[in-house]
Amino acid sequence: MGVFRFGMQYWKRYIPLSLLAKVFSLIAMACDLAIPLVSAGFIDYIIGYDPADPPSAGLLGFLYSGRFGAPQTWELFVTLALVFGGLLLCRIVFLYCKNVTFQWCGLRMECTLREKTYEKLLQLDGETIARYNMGELLTTMNRDTIIFKEMYSRIFMNIFDSVIMIASSIALLTTLDTYLLIIPLAVTPLFVLSLVRYLKQARKLFRAIREGYSAINLDVQENVDAVRIVRSFAAEGEEIEKFDVCNDRVFELNRKEVRLSAKYNSIFMAFQQIGYVGTVVVAVLLVLSGGALGMLTAATTYVTKIIAHITQISRSCFMMQNQLVSGARLKKFLTEESAVPDCPSSLACSAAPHIRFEDVSLTLGDKQVLKHISFDAPYGKKIGLMGGTGSGKSALLKLASRIFDATAGQITIDGKPIESYPLEQVRAAYAYVFQDVFLFSNTVDANIAFARPDCTEENVLHAADVAQASRFVQKLPEGYETIVGERGVGLSGGQKQRLSIARALVKGAPVLVLDDASSALDMATERRVLAAIRRECPDRTLFMATHRVSSVMDCDEILFLRDGEILERGTAQELIAQNGAFAAIWRLQTSDGQLDDSSYGAEEE
Repeated sequence: MGVFRFGMQYWKRYIPLSLLAKVFSLIAMACDLAIPLVSAGFIDYIIGYDPADPPSAGLLGFLYSGRFGAPQTWELFVTLALVFGGLLLCRIVFLYCKNVTFQWCGLRMECTLREKTYEKLLQLDGETIARYNMGELLTTMNRDTIIFKEMYSRIFMNIFDSVIMIASSIALLTTLDTYLLIIPLAVTPLFVLSLVRYLKQARKLFRAIREGYSAINLDVQENVDAVRIVRSFAAEGEEIEKFDVCNDRVFELNRKEVRLSAKYNSIFMAFQQIGYVGTVVVAVLLVLSGGALGMLTAATTYVTKIIAHITQISRSCFMMQNQLVSGARLKKFLTEESAVPDCPSSLACSAAPHIRFEDVSLTLGDKQVLKHISFDAPYGKKIGLMGGTGSGKSALLKLASRIFDATAGQITIDGKPIESYPLEQVRAAYAYVFQDVFLFSNTVDANIAFARPDCTEENVLHAADVAQASRFVQKLPEGYETIVGERGVGLSGGQKQRLSIARALVKGAPVLVLDDASSALDMATERRVLAAIRRECPDRTLFMATHRVSSVMDCDEILFLRDGEILERGTAQELIAQNGAFAAIWRLQTSDGQLDDSSYGAEEE
């Protein structure tokens, strides 16, 4: 599917309105084409009328038939003035209607494209999104949508207007004097050859400019996210230099675009002036040979319009190269196939899902992350996941909620393959606390109520109490109405983790997933949080990935992973008795002086 056809998917709903805009445009152009004929009437019938050699009446001959006044009279002058003013007013009104109509269509298309790209961003899996850098995504969702819609709302309209105007002007010229077509016909082939070369160079340049803007967006985004790291390493100078390199590249590319435009605009302007001067010379020769001055003046105006609109077509085609580059990027993004496809079935997860992994393996890129994972998690079971960094704990949890899809084996919910459920149903069954906590730039209350914006204040307060967050929240400047800042700037890691846990509790899903969700908490606070969760959610399924033995001691089953495989499994007591890897970590963490509840006299704030 080409870029034009791709864009028509979003423009076709506005075709009726765009046709109406073209009707307005046709009326405005008809008025514009009639104005030179009325001007010619002033010259031939008011100023320079010769009764001995009356001029040809032409298309507006009915005005000079005597019913509206005799030549060289005030009556005819007033009639022509009124017609001229009426045509001018009509042209202005219909141009306004045209512009408002097609601009509205363009803005609606832009809005639709932005909605679709955002929706696509949320639909795509993490692996697919990772192929795009942040600068590329921001450019696609903002700059490209604005540029691409211009092709349908403005450029096509301009080309349509120019083609109609050129064709109409040629038709009118044939009724006046065909000799005036000599210069435009001679100039056009040279104009077309220059235009083809111009467009080839322009598309390549616009592609480079777009990549340059993407690099700037990426650099800015990274520095916004990493501002504290940059400052802590006193690396502002290096980052400024890095930004300057990107900025200078965009500057140089835009200079090339300016030089290219100036070069070819000069060529096109030269053709335009040659056409105009040549037409004036031909017109003078025709007047000297006995032609009517007014009609020849009108003919010269039409030739000027032909050349001007040929120039407009060239400019429109030049701008289209930039729009085609943006359209190609939008098309690529919006037609991306997710590695985790949705299922359109009507299946719904039960309120007490039974989850089972059967010989499941996962490969990401060239690396096998999980190998032959099997376990059974009936509703209400508490499963702990332990293992070193890179052992596959987080990957296993992401498989359970279909953030990834297994490359081998099968995951079932209530005996049915997980792929047979709609993604929305699967993910609604999980309340997920990620290892990398993200808070929105909003109030504490809005962050906790994210999954259920309509929940009551009591729900929010209760979830904060369970997550041991209420005490520090109450000490914030505006309590639960405090804006936490982008990504939770201003809060400690432990505070952000507790708000994230509260957010998951408010969702109230039957399966709670804690992916190293208490790593920033001291052991005393962690124990209180986990104890409160067990009291609050005694019947829910719990998956907990952690590096701390103390966090999983009460789990029904512990899976100890190494290199993507289950090395040991069982309850904490069974694994300690086996005297294997889990037991070694248990001995290390309970004998090296780690703090416990008795070390704290008050709850951490």
